[in-house]
Amino acid sequence: MAKKGNRVQVIMECTEHKTSGKPGTSRYITTKNKKNTTERLELKKFNAILKKVTVHKEIK
Repeated sequence: MAKKGNRVQVIMECTEHKTSGKPGTSRYITTKNKKNTTERLELKKFNAILKKVTVHKEIK
């Protein structure tokens, strides 16, 4: 039987949106396996406010 508790929920926030000066935030919620992926995630996701695909990094 598999152990429970290896997957944690993380919040991804857009890196380009902060510098654009536009109001609002672009955030996604996803899960990761903390045992296999110890460093912070960095994925390309769609930013609806900027209307383009941007890099989203894991925040606290």
